[in-house]
Amino acid sequence: MIIELDLQSDIPIYTQLMDQIIEGIANGALQPGESLPSVRSLAADIGINLHTVNKAYTLLKQEGFIQVHRKKGVVVVDKNALPSTTEDYLSRVRKQLRPIAAEAICRGLSEEQLNEMIKQLYSDIQQKDRE
Repeated sequence: MIIELDLQSDIPIYTQLMDQIIEGIANGALQPGESLPSVRSLAADIGINLHTVNKAYTLLKQEGFIQVHRKKGVVVVDKNALPSTTEDYLSRVRKQLRPIAAEAICRGLSEEQLNEMIKQLYSDIQQKDRE
């Protein structure tokens, strides 16, 4: 899996890294049990501070996407162990989507257009899993 970060983005680098790892898990580029690079190795490979990678890994571990083993290092959790949909998660998604929906309305994007974009993104991510 190739990590691509936008160092000029307003989105923190650790968030970009987390998002790409989660997408990799969702689309099958990262398989259950697969090892991820060590904090130092990944930081060196993509040219960022190791504390940034450590923060991303720590949050991914807390959210249940990865595990840290003494011998194996950082690994993707088994599909059955992935975090489930909780009320807290749904609330967080609503909060994240609200400003996107508001801006879409302000810019004249119809509800159907926004829904179609979301459906297409969902499909694109799932499609990579089948390739």
